[in-house]
Amino acid sequence: MTVLTGVKAPFELTQYAIAIKQQGIDFVIRHYSHQAGKSLSLAEARALTDAGLQIGVLWEAPEAHLGYYTRAQGCADGAAAYLMAQAVIAQPSGSAIYFALPDVAEADGAASRYVEGVNQAFRAAAAGERQYKVGVYGSGACCQALLADGLASVSWLAAGGERDYTGYSLRQQAGALLPVDDGQRISVSMVSHSPERPAGLFRVL
Repeated sequence: MTVLTGVKAPFELTQYAIAIKQQGIDFVIRHYSHQAGKSLSLAEARALTDAGLQIGVLWEAPEAHLGYYTRAQGCADGAAAYLMAQAVIAQPSGSAIYFALPDVAEADGAASRYVEGVNQAFRAAAAGERQYKVGVYGSGACCQALLADGLASVSWLAAGGERDYTGYSLRQQAGALLPVDDGQRISVSMVSHSPERPAGLFRVL
């Protein structure tokens, strides 16, 4: 499998899609969110696809306190992300939706309970419809545990994550200023892909 290079951005990339591809980028990570300006739209997904870019998606809650990461909240976030993937983007079956798990979520089993809720929501929504892989974004210890427990299919190692954890599909890298049109630069985070594991990336029709 080929090594791929990606960028993550919390803002719309439609107007920069061709320029991003011209910089040697293979994929972009965008968000599903309750914040309209932050979320991937169908028009943006089509523009990225037309430019030859693959797409990955991340659900990242604005809250990071331990009390947020409950099974009930995982159900709610999982259902919302699934609905966006299916009804808004028509994200292809078999691709992944990643869920961000800050370090605070690892305490006292909170991460596991939250992702159990995500899985419950996916199972409830998937009957006879598109099916998506659950991905997790966090520390090596967190990713490894959730994959071992069968709660996630793919993992994304956060910046500063353990060097000895090699089971990731994606790895967060440093930030960068990417040249785009008219001499502009956009601030993005770089993401690397493990050639040994699929990452659940997709294109749209």
